[in-house]
Amino acid sequence: MKVLVINSGSSSIKYQLLEMDTEKVLAKGLVERIGIEGSRIIHRKNEEKYVIEKVIKNHEEGLKEVLDLLTSEDYKVISSLNEIDAVGHRVVHGGERFSSSVIIDKESLDAIEMMSFLAPLHNPANVMGIKAAMELLPNVPQIAVFDTSFHQTMPKTSFLYAIPYEYYEKYKIRRYGFHGTSHKYVSRRAAEILGKDIKTLKIITSHIGNGASIAAVKNGESFDTSMGFTPLEGLVMGTRSGDIDPAIVSFLAQEEGLTAKEVVEILNNKSGVYGITKGFSSDMRDIEDKALEGDKVCRLALDIYEYRIAKYIGAYAAAMNGVDVIVFTAGVGENSPVTREEICEKYLTYLGVKIDKEKNNFKGLERVISTPDSKVTVLVVPTNEELMIARETKELVSTKN
Repeated sequence: MKVLVINSGSSSIKYQLLEMDTEKVLAKGLVERIGIEGSRIIHRKNEEKYVIEKVIKNHEEGLKEVLDLLTSEDYKVISSLNEIDAVGHRVVHGGERFSSSVIIDKESLDAIEMMSFLAPLHNPANVMGIKAAMELLPNVPQIAVFDTSFHQTMPKTSFLYAIPYEYYEKYKIRRYGFHGTSHKYVSRRAAEILGKDIKTLKIITSHIGNGASIAAVKNGESFDTSMGFTPLEGLVMGTRSGDIDPAIVSFLAQEEGLTAKEVVEILNNKSGVYGITKGFSSDMRDIEDKALEGDKVCRLALDIYEYRIAKYIGAYAAAMNGVDVIVFTAGVGENSPVTREEICEKYLTYLGVKIDKEKNNFKGLERVISTPDSKVTVLVVPTNEELMIARETKELVSTKN
């Protein structure tokens, strides 16, 4: 079975074509600047990279170019589009309606569109990609895999906010959580690496990068997670504030003459380490480099970033009444030995965490970085959301057939 995975953004389409018997990536790439001057496709086949610059007006045109590339004489990896057995779509928000992946039909597509009020920046773009694929591949099963669905196992004690219950009933205001596909993949992969049944483990997964979240995975299910009603809650991120006192919104609106929407925009786009460093950078690589050179502002930003991560790990260890495994993943988690070491050595020794500094001195690999006598096993597992989407797509299509 061959599965095409699509992650459609407002002006981009990320794609991968996988052969599911071996889970090999046949081709992958990015269509960027759709509907904007300078649109292009970055296409990768094996180790070769191709850049094709051309005018791409909309998502349907972008996806058609991708399909043409996959079958063209110069770049092809399949002889015909008939070889594509299913398409898996990343959809950011499934609300309470979708607790698992679904085969897309008119009813489910309408429901995904209705969820746009919960994710106005993401779901409309996801829908554009779905509609383009349905138009271009009308006889191929289309599957929606939701960022939020993994977290639908959270109990009410984890997902409800202490505000009038009527707002949950009327507007579905609650914790949803995000990065679910990543948290699901790395928690399962960690159990595989350790040769243990995930249903016997208490795992804390740390998806830390420019966007960041932590999840408590208890017996294979999401028990709690740091992002909330929106991706703004939780950890300090590249440009997002994470947790703050809600009264700050009305205070800033009054003092600065802003609307609530404008304050939230600041919290989303001008805060986090970018805000702490007075606009120096939202990239943790820049922050870390400067911090290690002795820059006090960047050192402070890195300390705050690490402290919030450690605080959530500690909270989730308490929430699950223990922790067996801690996983680091995503851009910073996979590629910053400094951040991993500092979090573990500054804050987690009380849990019995011991890091092997030599094992930890690497980037982007799958590896246990704790010592054999560490009471908690600490791993780095590179995330692979596309593979998780492809697996769920294959499973759903195979079950239907």
